[in-house]
Amino acid sequence: MGPDTTTRLDRADLARNLKRLRDKRGWSQEELAGEAGDLRQAAVSEIETGRANPTLDTLERLATALGVRVRDLFKPPRARRRSAPRG
Repeated sequence: MGPDTTTRLDRADLARNLKRLRDKRGWSQEELAGEAGDLRQAAVSEIETGRANPTLDTLERLATALGVRVRDLFKPPRARRRSAPRG
């Protein structure tokens, strides 16, 4: 896996996590943007769709608004465990 692939995966994880955390709070993109210190709603949208490369400052503001650490925004999804059939 080269650096380009890693960057895409990180952006995909960031996009997924940002949307999940925002949805968990019941916030619109506009509400998150405001909570993060007057970011543009379009900036949140671009991050959630993986089209933006946010600065560390922006990531810190988003993480603070969501009550998580910046590194939490990049955590890959946990592998779903399949339950063994009971019987």
